[in-house]
Amino acid sequence: MTRRLIRIIISAALFVAGLLVKEPGALRLALLLGAYALAGWDVLWYAVRHLVNGQVFDENLLMSIATVGAIAIGEYPEATAVMLFYQVGELFQSYAVDRSRRSIAELMDLRPEEAWLLRDGQPISVDPEDVQPGQHILVRPGDRIPLDGVVLSGGSTLDTAALTGEAMPRDIGLGDMVLSGAINLTAPLTIEVSAPYGESTVARILDLVENASNRKSQSETFITRFSAIYTPVVVGLAALLAAVPPLLFQQPFEAWLYRALQFLVVSCPCALVVSIPLSFFGGIGGAGRQGILVKGSNYLETLAQADRVVFDKTGTLTQGVFAVAQVMPEGISREDLLALAAHAEAHSAHPIAQSLRAAWGQHIDFQRVADVRETGGRGLSALVDDRRVLVGNAAWMRENSLTPTATDAAGTLIHAAVDGRYAGAILIADREKPQAAQAVQALRALGVRRIAMLTGDSEPAAHLVARQLGIDEVHHSLLPQDKVALVDSMLAEGGRGKLCFVGDGINDAPVLARADVGVAMGGLGSGAAIEAADIVLMDDNPLKLPLAMRIARKTLRIAQQNAVFAIGVKVVVLALSALGYASLWSAVFADVGVTALAVLNALRTLRKTTL
Repeated sequence: MTRRLIRIIISAALFVAGLLVKEPGALRLALLLGAYALAGWDVLWYAVRHLVNGQVFDENLLMSIATVGAIAIGEYPEATAVMLFYQVGELFQSYAVDRSRRSIAELMDLRPEEAWLLRDGQPISVDPEDVQPGQHILVRPGDRIPLDGVVLSGGSTLDTAALTGEAMPRDIGLGDMVLSGAINLTAPLTIEVSAPYGESTVARILDLVENASNRKSQSETFITRFSAIYTPVVVGLAALLAAVPPLLFQQPFEAWLYRALQFLVVSCPCALVVSIPLSFFGGIGGAGRQGILVKGSNYLETLAQADRVVFDKTGTLTQGVFAVAQVMPEGISREDLLALAAHAEAHSAHPIAQSLRAAWGQHIDFQRVADVRETGGRGLSALVDDRRVLVGNAAWMRENSLTPTATDAAGTLIHAAVDGRYAGAILIADREKPQAAQAVQALRALGVRRIAMLTGDSEPAAHLVARQLGIDEVHHSLLPQDKVALVDSMLAEGGRGKLCFVGDGINDAPVLARADVGVAMGGLGSGAAIEAADIVLMDDNPLKLPLAMRIARKTLRIAQQNAVFAIGVKVVVLALSALGYASLWSAVFADVGVTALAVLNALRTLRKTTL
């Protein structure tokens, strides 16, 4: 870009010097042709090379024919000005593309150079792709985490801005899950790797970014097809404009050749071909900087048209982390009920067991527990302090001739019995994400006409969450195939708008792929969901969905503005050129000026968008 700028400055200086020479002569001609050659040698070269390779109709050919024709009829200043201003337009374009690429390249900097693998307690530098799940790595302060894993020792603060777009550092400690791509800020960490590099968060991000430009929007595809037809048509019209009036109506050939040259300069489709893809490229880059990864401009365009949003519940609108919401003892103290239930579940890795142990909040003495017998889908039996403790669902209580307490509380009810007597129940419930209600309100403010929630949870749990979040349409007790069938029925209803599905689990992958546009929660979401989705919210924040929708609508609006502006100006100046009311200078504006303005407008997609 610097080299192009130097060429433009020298060419402009020669051009101005040539204009200052009032008398026609060798000096004036040399200055103007020197300026023309310096500004346009590459355009002429590309035109010839493309002709040889069979790529006949492009902007290089149009500019070459127009300017060489202008020189042939003695219009040296106009020919030089066309090439000079064309290069100015190309400079604007290069700047815009470089700026867009830099915004994408910030994501590409996530790629880790090395991982410090621990062997016999000593760190060894290796390629991250050589590290296997289960191995331990050391991440020093200032290093980027190379692979996903769980913290085995140490506590630190992570900079996750490159992943999530959030500037606020996040504190992590023993047992926390950490994602590759984050930067360790304050203290060394020992991490047990949970997935190979190819399945890590950073590898998935890089794959999404690298392939995003391969999926074109309908607007971009239309422009490509339009240009392929448009360019040869206008060349043919220009030839007719130069030949027909002089041959059939004895008009002066030079005047109509001049009009034909104007026509060719105006007809160059640079503004369309450059600004519309650049608008979508900028939109993808701007979204990426805010932790929203878009797999292609076609998905950005579809999201902009979405007027129906369907949410999964667990892990999407709720945290997917179960906690004890209520303890209902019968004939036993609250503390004893929690203590016995937590010890009975001491060896279980089930999320409910983890919730019980977290609610107890004290050290688990495994020596107090013996004879643990588990029945899948029901519950377990264990000796705790030589007392027979049963923990499980209502069916498990009835199987053991006990009558559980009935309740309509929303959540999962865990019942307990001690030495053959019913001891009470513990309510386990998921928690709504703090941003979920605000996200629903923001979607309504954006004009989304239908918001629904699909879940496999029970009716009470589903309706409780829906009421708290302000969602009117709820479908509960669904299997994965039921979700697909419901989305199919919604799609079959038709309408002008598109349907967006938001989910995070493995069971959401089929629905994400089936919807018009699928959005996955990327931070904690399953790999299958992220692969099936079209857009990924890297920090699991549902508020990023309305933000993504605003970015998509802004991008589409800017692309449409550029298309209408470019086509409108060109049609007017083409007509004026054909009628003889426009000069080559107005033709230059209609081509290069419109391109520059459209590119500057497209740059607005890179500006940070807020709700």
